[in-house]
Amino acid sequence: MTEPMTEPMTEPMTEQTAAPRRAPFGVRLRTATSLRGPLCVGIDPHPRLLAEWGLPDDVAGLETFSLRVVEALAGTVAVLKPQAAFFERHGSRGVAVLERVLAAAADAGALTIADAKRGDIGSTMAAYADAFVGEGSALAADAVTASPYLGVGSLAPLLDLAAATGRGVFVLALTSNPEGAQVQHARTPDGRTVAQAVLDDVRALNAADVAAGRALGSVGAVVGATIGGSGRAHDLAVGGPLLAPGIGAQGATADDLRTVFGSALGAVLPSSSREVLRGGPSAAGLRAAAGRALDAVEAALGVARSG
Repeated sequence: MTEPMTEPMTEPMTEQTAAPRRAPFGVRLRTATSLRGPLCVGIDPHPRLLAEWGLPDDVAGLETFSLRVVEALAGTVAVLKPQAAFFERHGSRGVAVLERVLAAAADAGALTIADAKRGDIGSTMAAYADAFVGEGSALAADAVTASPYLGVGSLAPLLDLAAATGRGVFVLALTSNPEGAQVQHARTPDGRTVAQAVLDDVRALNAADVAAGRALGSVGAVVGATIGGSGRAHDLAVGGPLLAPGIGAQGATADDLRTVFGSALGAVLPSSSREVLRGGPSAAGLRAAAGRALDAVEAALGVARSG
């Protein structure tokens, strides 16, 4: 684990701008993982985890759990990924805790991904965009997960606003759940799988970043670390980051990353949640668990931190 990042994430507001100017998400993500290592830690305040920590399954327990994770890890882990559903289940007070988690993580220098998996059309999608990537929204993270199954084009309001505010979007493509294959492996009229059509759309969205010479575009794909050889059957080189959940409690190991991602390994952002969170409730236990997870994924990816 390394020292906090020193590069500024945003530039000051000026008279000509209504919002802080920030580098594109892909650029900031590459900087963060170079300095702190390629690991995303999920913040999933599941009732069972609250109980394991000796906390009640209420707003007070939710806040204690979540902010303790932030306090322990946000200064050294590159990315934190709160799962919105576990906050929303507690109503408006739970959403307020999510707002505090996002703010505290940003203050400590970690990038955040709001794991909200939103997907809709028209003005509804625009409203989700305002919430999760809009400037001034208390729920705005550095990136958000999104579902493309009303068509990748339906995500345009989210993609456009994220690009305008320097934020990112991770589009679901090949997910870890076994039921996902029924949709994602289905064939389109041109013979591609639905997942490959989504990946191809993501690649097209990153084309300008790639043409500009950026190492990583700001539109990523979610590709589960548990999908095994089906990853090799798809072209995963999308020009943006590949968020890989499933390390640890869901059954994947860091070594599975090589099997799934092959030549796209350099774009992978592995994500571990329960495997790290079960290191709590102490800050030292959480940091030790995150350190073990990071060592394993760095070995699997063949990378080393520069910080």
